[in-house]
Amino acid sequence: MAQHPDVMIYTLSTCGHCKMVKRLLDECNVEYDYIDVDLLSSEERQPVLEDVKQINPKCSFPTIKIGDEVIVGHHEDKIKEALGVE
Repeated sequence: MAQHPDVMIYTLSTCGHCKMVKRLLDECNVEYDYIDVDLLSSEERQPVLEDVKQINPKCSFPTIKIGDEVIVGHHEDKIKEALGVE
């Protein structure tokens, strides 16, 4: 498996765009971590939302962190470019 930057995605379990991003990463054989923010308990959710707001002030989903780059939304070209995949 090719080496990619660290990937973290903040998602909602019910979000179609979030599911498409996960599917894209799976198809590209990219390991990633994710948090379905809506499935967290209220005490767990608040600090995660603060983390998201640090990198995406609008706090919208999906918020994708690839290395030092932040991509908001399902933008396949930008995601692939940040990962260095075709």
